[in-house]
Amino acid sequence: MATLLEVTDIRVAYGKVEAVRGISLQVPAGGVVAIVGPNGAGKSSLLNALAGALPASGEVVYDGRSLARCPVEDRVARGLCLVPERRELFADMTVADNLELGAFLRRDRRETMEWVLTIFPRLRERLGQQAGTLSGGEQQMLALGRALLSQPRLLMLDEPSLGLAPLIVREIFRVIRSLRERGVSLLLVEQNARVALQVADRAYVVEGGRVALSGTAAELAADERVAAAYLGATVSRTPE
Repeated sequence: MATLLEVTDIRVAYGKVEAVRGISLQVPAGGVVAIVGPNGAGKSSLLNALAGALPASGEVVYDGRSLARCPVEDRVARGLCLVPERRELFADMTVADNLELGAFLRRDRRETMEWVLTIFPRLRERLGQQAGTLSGGEQQMLALGRALLSQPRLLMLDEPSLGLAPLIVREIFRVIRSLRERGVSLLLVEQNARVALQVADRAYVVEGGRVALSGTAAELAADERVAAAYLGATVSRTPE
């Protein structure tokens, strides 16, 4: 499988504090990669650096081309899109207007809009409603729908399940699975390691700004250290 995103030794610092300390990872075209780890591990800083919202050192190659000195808007135009943890919606604007902002680079916005509203029928019912009056789950749907209207090749999601009811989490991850079927690659930061490892092909455990473990999602789900720290369980082993 071809590599869509290759990150080598990326570092992000806030003054003298280094939040990301030399992380390297790959995202294959059409694949889902999960990043799990505790609060403060540098996961969100990593995604924001990849999106161009934070300065960083190291090498980021997307679709065979370096992203050095590539601003946020150019990365979005090339199909690299981030849905941030705080969603960054325009609270005083309507649902429809927020969605339109995601489609400003697309000529086929009407067709794409219909597709997004089919995925999230609740948004169709609330097109004229102000985004700030939506529930948390609806706001997450709106943030994800707005990102999809840019027709990304690589969609980065920062904590999509944070603060959401289990029923809404299942709906969000149903959409994530359907996106992979449409050929969208995903880089997913998620504290809910159990659900992240269920949907991912490959995963990285980030602790203290570094990659502590990596492997296929199945390998990490079966790892005793991951199970104890992030799955709230121990992995049973067959006696030798």
